[in-house]
Amino acid sequence: MNFIKKIFFIFIIINISSVQGKSAPDSFADLAEKLMPSVVNISTTQTVKTAANPFPFKFPPGSPFGEMFKDFENQQPSERKASALGSGFIIKENGIVITNNHVIANAEDILVKVGDKEYKAKLVGADPYMDIAVLKMETKDKFTTVKFGDSDLARVGDWAVAIGNPFGLGGTVTAGIISARNRDINLTRYDDFIQTDASINQGNSGGPLFNLKGEVIGINTAIIAPGQSGSIGIGFAIPANAASNVIDQLLKFGETKRGWLGVRIQQVTKEIAEVEKLKKPEGALVASVGQNSPADKAGIKAGDIILEFDGKKIDTMRTLPKVVANTKVGKSVQLKIWRNKRSITKRLILGRLESSEEFKEKKTKTVKKENEIQFLKITVRDITKEDISSRNLDKNTTGVVIVKINIQSPLSNLLSVNDMIVEVQKIPIKDSLDLNKIVNEMFKKGEKTLLLTVVNSNNQRNYLGVKIN
Repeated sequence: MNFIKKIFFIFIIINISSVQGKSAPDSFADLAEKLMPSVVNISTTQTVKTAANPFPFKFPPGSPFGEMFKDFENQQPSERKASALGSGFIIKENGIVITNNHVIANAEDILVKVGDKEYKAKLVGADPYMDIAVLKMETKDKFTTVKFGDSDLARVGDWAVAIGNPFGLGGTVTAGIISARNRDINLTRYDDFIQTDASINQGNSGGPLFNLKGEVIGINTAIIAPGQSGSIGIGFAIPANAASNVIDQLLKFGETKRGWLGVRIQQVTKEIAEVEKLKKPEGALVASVGQNSPADKAGIKAGDIILEFDGKKIDTMRTLPKVVANTKVGKSVQLKIWRNKRSITKRLILGRLESSEEFKEKKTKTVKKENEIQFLKITVRDITKEDISSRNLDKNTTGVVIVKINIQSPLSNLLSVNDMIVEVQKIPIKDSLDLNKIVNEMFKKGEKTLLLTVVNSNNQRNYLGVKIN
């Protein structure tokens, strides 16, 4: 009897130990060694044309200065290369690479570095809405690949490992845990990020977030680092399950084909649920219905509350766009609607977002007008809401983003493309027209020094004194 009790006691101890035994790994070395060959560094180049004449004016005929500086006027426009860095990972042995769209956007040349070798790459397809791009290395070499895991199985508190190219320091491994799931940071309409405290910095964008099985559970995309140049332990990755669907479409079609319902929605509040006699706040409230949209043709009306879409429960407003986007275009789907305090069903044929008027309107709105600041010899555009959101700036930030810098500009060795100018003489500027007006007025007054307040690409705020000859 005592023997049986002892055995039982030992069993209990072992059982408790197994529950508490998921401690930190002794080392990530074996995992890193296995995964490193599949993680790549990505660099891009873009040609920036610069004017040859260093003067913002022409000398009048007969001026003694005209003859002195005619050589400058006869020079041909020059070009320089602007570059960007990021990370990626290989999913097919023939050289298919996944990265963020913002890493390669507007690139003329894309180079992918695998170990010590560098390959040219071409763009297969990109999705700016999910910030995903698919590249193909132009080589017949075979590569070591990684696989996507089921990101839905990732739990808060699980270990996570990031590998990438922060600040151009390739082959960097960082580890942490999954801090949260289903994060919405207002970066895209499909925000559903995995949050991690594994250190992610500038240059990590597009790199993989692994679980301890070596499976990709996310694509590192964004960080929150207010007023700092580096990570503070709040990074975000696109979940693998959401990314995989987009990647499959880009590989197959070279573009995405998202479902489109044609409604504008809002959150169902506690008060609305009470009025509508819903047991709890749930679903997506239809604020308006697009004319001739799939929803309009199916008889969905403003004021309806969508509770289910194609058999999937709509818990909150933000659930609906993701579910619709991941549903096959042209599919016949059934919707469960709450109308007049009772449940009804509607059936419709899903449209395609990319061919909808909503999509076209959105694309038109994102066109960014560029203006030349003649005396500074730079080209700028106004700061947009997208800039403020993506760089986690104060919502009231105004000013300009530098797009091009003339080689003869007084800022050529001081600032870089994508730096922001937010103040002149410590006075906030509204936009490019405001900047141009202030600079012109100071030039006319004969003032030779500008005090610029600049926010660089690392979101560091600096003051810069500039001579304007």
